[in-house]
Amino acid sequence: MMALALIGIPVSILKSGGRDVENMRIIRSLVRHVKYLLGLRFEVSGWEHLQTEGPYVIISNHQSSLDVLGLMEILPDRCTMIAKKELIYAGTVGIICWLGGIVFINRKKTSDAKSVMAEAAQTMLKEQIRLWVFPEGTRNQKGDLLPFKKGAFHLAVQAQVPIIPVVFSSYGNFYRRKEKQFKSGTIRLKVLPKIETKGMTSEDVLFLSDKSFSLMRSAFLDISDSVPHSNGPLSH
Repeated sequence: MMALALIGIPVSILKSGGRDVENMRIIRSLVRHVKYLLGLRFEVSGWEHLQTEGPYVIISNHQSSLDVLGLMEILPDRCTMIAKKELIYAGTVGIICWLGGIVFINRKKTSDAKSVMAEAAQTMLKEQIRLWVFPEGTRNQKGDLLPFKKGAFHLAVQAQVPIIPVVFSSYGNFYRRKEKQFKSGTIRLKVLPKIETKGMTSEDVLFLSDKSFSLMRSAFLDISDSVPHSNGPLSH
C-alpha cells in the first residue's frame, strides 16, 4: 500500500491540486490491481442498490485490511471513508488518505457517538459525498459479526440520508491471521437494499442499528456458507 501511495500522491496533487474526494477515483484504480497479485477474486451481487442518487452512508463488516480491496472494487463515485484521526500520521498512507478526502474523527474526544458524527454529517451534506463506515469498530475474524457501534447510524439520521449495507463473506477459508496462513480465494460481496432514515431521530438509532445488524448477519452467514473453498496455494 505504501508503494501505491507513492504513486497516488503526486498524481492526485497534479489532478486536483490537493485534498478532494475525486482523488478516490485515482486511489480506486490503483488499489483494484492488488487483487491480481494476491490471487483474489470478487463476486458481487446487488450492484443496483449503489445506484442511489445523492449522499448516503455505506456500512460493512470489517475482517482485515483485505476489506480495502473489496471496498475499492465497488466504491461509488464521490464516496470516501470515515477513519480514526491517528491514520493521518501513518506516513505516505496517511497523506493519500487525506488527499482522498477521508473524514477523520477523534474517537477519544468524546464517548458520545452523536456529537462525534455531527461534523461528519455536515461535511457529507455540504460536499454531497457518500461515506463508508465499519460499524463493528474493529477488525473481526471470529466467523460472525460483532455488535455494532452507533456512530454510523447517528450519522445517517443526522444527515437524513439512506444507509446501504454491504456484506463481505468470511475470509476464513483462505486467510487465517493468527496462523499466518494465506491462500488465493474468492470473496463474495453482497450489497443490500437501502434503509431509509427520513423522519427518524436519535431515538430511532437503536432500532436502525439492530435492523441493520440482523440483515447483515443473515447475509454474512448465507454468503459465507456458499463461498467456494480456496483456489489453491498462492503461487509466487
